[in-house]
Amino acid sequence: MRFHVMTLFPDMVWNGLNTSITGRAIEKNLFELNVANIRDYSTDKHKHVDDYPYGGGAGMVMQPGPVYDCYQDIVKDMKKKPRVVYMTPQGQVFSQAIAEELSKEEDLIFLCGHYEGIDDRVLDEIVTDYLSIGDYVLTGGELPAMVMIDSISRLLPGVLNNDVSAEYESFQDGLLEYPQYTRPETFRGQKVPEVLLSGHHGNIEKWRREQSLKRTLERRPELLEGAELTKEDKKTLEKLRKNLI
Repeated sequence: MRFHVMTLFPDMVWNGLNTSITGRAIEKNLFELNVANIRDYSTDKHKHVDDYPYGGGAGMVMQPGPVYDCYQDIVKDMKKKPRVVYMTPQGQVFSQAIAEELSKEEDLIFLCGHYEGIDDRVLDEIVTDYLSIGDYVLTGGELPAMVMIDSISRLLPGVLNNDVSAEYESFQDGLLEYPQYTRPETFRGQKVPEVLLSGHHGNIEKWRREQSLKRTLERRPELLEGAELTKEDKKTLEKLRKNLI
């Protein structure tokens, strides 16, 4: 898979993703990361890429020309038009389901805006997906792009050392992940739950499922409406709700 990032701050993206798990994955060629500097496509002698908005108003707007030329350079050798993700608080909120959908793409382009945004004419021309990481405003699209690339890349084969771990994480089946524990067995008077020390895999799996249901009910109850629940899960939830009353 190839990730392409269109940005005014390429070092920010490289430094953010070229470390830890994603950095090792890039080094092993498990996916490609291409970062394009939009400013390189400015025709202005001072490399300006922004101008005042028509109609007045505060701030500056990124011009369509450099963005479009940068995009054309990225896609020139592609056999089909790729999906282009524009990070904006006006977009659909990014989720695990969207990450799984996007992980199936061969090429993904992330367009990072700045200032008061980008001229809408070029967005209409090239953008296929408008996505947000939450209902708040950031100074640019680089952080959201890195968040999404991190989330998507870890679903690719080989990126995680233990591929099984991706199957049991929060949101994977609509529920939050169960609590995790490691050594020492006792920490500040708190002991690891006995069931996890029992070696009985059936009981451990049952406990973990109950804890996922409990944690989701307590912290993100709205997720239960879309979660994949068995008859046993529903019985467990009934008991948990009674205990919360």
